[in-house]
Amino acid sequence: MRTVLIGSPRPLLHAVAGALLSLPPMLAAVLAAPPGRPLRVAASVVALLAVLAAMGFPRAARTGSVRLANALLGTELPAPAPGMSRDHRLRTTAWLVPHIVVGVAVTTVTFLLLLSAAVFPSVWLAGGGHVSTFGTTVPVGAGWRGVWTPLVSVVTLVAAAYVAQGGAAVLRPLAAVLLDHRPAERLAAAEEELNRLAGQQRLARELHDSIGHTLTASTIQAAVAGELLDRDPQAARRALTSIEETTRTAMDDLDHVLGLLRAGVTPTAPARTLADLGPLSDGVRQAGAQLRVETRGDLTRVPATVSREAYRIVQEGLTNALRHGDPSSITLRVTAGEDWLDVELLNLPTEVRASRRRPAGQGLDGIRERVRTLRGESFAGPSYDAEDGRERWRLTARLPLRSPA
Repeated sequence: MRTVLIGSPRPLLHAVAGALLSLPPMLAAVLAAPPGRPLRVAASVVALLAVLAAMGFPRAARTGSVRLANALLGTELPAPAPGMSRDHRLRTTAWLVPHIVVGVAVTTVTFLLLLSAAVFPSVWLAGGGHVSTFGTTVPVGAGWRGVWTPLVSVVTLVAAAYVAQGGAAVLRPLAAVLLDHRPAERLAAAEEELNRLAGQQRLARELHDSIGHTLTASTIQAAVAGELLDRDPQAARRALTSIEETTRTAMDDLDHVLGLLRAGVTPTAPARTLADLGPLSDGVRQAGAQLRVETRGDLTRVPATVSREAYRIVQEGLTNALRHGDPSSITLRVTAGEDWLDVELLNLPTEVRASRRRPAGQGLDGIRERVRTLRGESFAGPSYDAEDGRERWRLTARLPLRSPA
């Protein structure tokens, strides 16, 4: 809860807002009970309650009440949940009643106190006289006999400040009861916030994988183009064309993801899946790598979520292979079984000994997070290859194709 200092005009402004809100129901009560009409009191009460209920019906009334309370009372109430249930309308109407009553009382008393603070010194400076206030008449002498009137002004001004603070002190706990979220609403709001943060984290991870892969491939292609520029201009031109294509795709991904983050919405464009392994492999080969791809099983039957995550795992694995491994020896195997999807990536490190101390980095952490989210298994590290008797860097991911029972 924010602190509201004594003397701040905000509590008084909140009271004045409550007094203004009293005008529609009071006018309805007066019009519903003209003089001489039987049951005047009952008609006035019915009209008063009807207008109050109508005032609390729209969602704007609850939203405005929350904003006023946060801005002028120092509360920290959350924004109202979408929609307006019957409970919301009843609680909004119940809040308007004390807001109006306290607002009228505080505004009236404060006005009288401020008027007294101005009248007493004015009468004294005018040569003395009598002041009628709060049902009594107070004589004000001229000259030194009225020197006490400025002190009265100070006291009444302080009293006015405390009256406004007292009204705010009465309304704050009521606001927490009538305008705050119920436990179920707090849980729904927390879940919505978690979903929003998870979506942003997923977008950031997608951006990291896409841009990281593009930058790695473009760097290698630029180096190849530099080496071939003199002796094979056509090959250098192809490498530069590949850089242009891959960076344009990366810019499209960047614009798409940043637009989603700015708008605070979830992505609607289709994400890449295992069906896009062909273009991904071609891009790696254009970077000068010798990539062998082996697929087994029907990849089209892989669930969409698993397929998307598997594509990103392959993309990040290939990026690491280009950065740290021997681009002339990369093998990718993707196997779709009955219950599991297996991804295996092998490459020969440029320095086998250094590979043992290779830092995990954000890429491998992202792979582990993806696999863990899908309740799969993963491994990344040096492994002995029985086929050629050499140690290779191995990345494996095993993802379930069916949700656990």
